[in-house]
Amino acid sequence: MTAEGRQQDSYPHAGAPRRRVLAAAALAPMLAGAPSPARALPTGTAEANGHGLIKPVSTARSHWKSVAKTLGRAGDMKRKMMYHTAFPRRDLRVHSRHVAVKPELALGSHVSFVRYADKSTMVMGDVVVTEHELQPFIDALHEHRIGLTAIHKHLLSQSPHIWWIHIHAHGHHPMAVARGLRAAFDLTSTPPPLPSTRRQHVDLDTERIDAALGAKGSVDDGIYKCIFVRRETITDGRLVLPPGLGSTSAFNFQPLGGGRAAISGDCAMIAKEVQDVLTALRRAGAELVELHNHGLTDEPRLFFVHFWAVGDGARLARALRPAVDATNVVPAG
Repeated sequence: MTAEGRQQDSYPHAGAPRRRVLAAAALAPMLAGAPSPARALPTGTAEANGHGLIKPVSTARSHWKSVAKTLGRAGDMKRKMMYHTAFPRRDLRVHSRHVAVKPELALGSHVSFVRYADKSTMVMGDVVVTEHELQPFIDALHEHRIGLTAIHKHLLSQSPHIWWIHIHAHGHHPMAVARGLRAAFDLTSTPPPLPSTRRQHVDLDTERIDAALGAKGSVDDGIYKCIFVRRETITDGRLVLPPGLGSTSAFNFQPLGGGRAAISGDCAMIAKEVQDVLTALRRAGAELVELHNHGLTDEPRLFFVHFWAVGDGARLARALRPAVDATNVVPAG
């Protein structure tokens, strides 16, 4: 089999011809005047394919040595299921609303590999690119049959202009995806990895922030992060997503001195929660940046809102709590 053939099953559009056939079959009774079926099942769902859901399996870092070598940096395991690799854009000097944005606040590209019980692998990620890098990066993904599921913004009034791209691939050849990702990253100025400082102290009242949000946060390179995951089981077609993969709500606090913080946040919502969350964020004084989807075939369908706020960290956390309470989430970890 050629390299192109090996990569074929990693491309999310590979099922398109089948969808067209099923669509034609569904239309045939109507065109012939026969009664239409009660409902049509979308391809990729468990019921449509006549099979059950496929669950992720536990792996260890040692299982991903070849992927790490190809990507050019080591990753870590999250929840014993997601092999996670970070690509922070430490090369960029980004300002938003007159705040110098640190990489871990909003400039952290990352990709996660997950193994499934059928021995397939899913890859999902969120990648930061400059506007100059955007189109070449997209073309490289297409060349290597890696899908795009969102192109959007996390920040307001940013300089330089940057974009965030969500990626998706699924198949039985994770190394083909890793090589495609490396080719795409090599078209950007993403810097080589550096040892993390893992600074454990931040100039914020973290106890009050934790109490206000109802979650224990953690420090990541000088940024205080409170993370929540959806309570529901989230699926992508027949694949069950590990908790937190593509479905987290994140409140990231960058200290500005004197207990003040810049917050770059992201809330994961189902449709009926969206308006309550948007209203709660605005009442908290947060500026809304983007409302969009991260995936194409998730179930339940998830929406995400990115927001920005600056002020006293603990007071902002307390004001933002209603946005958390409006969603069906629990603290991660």
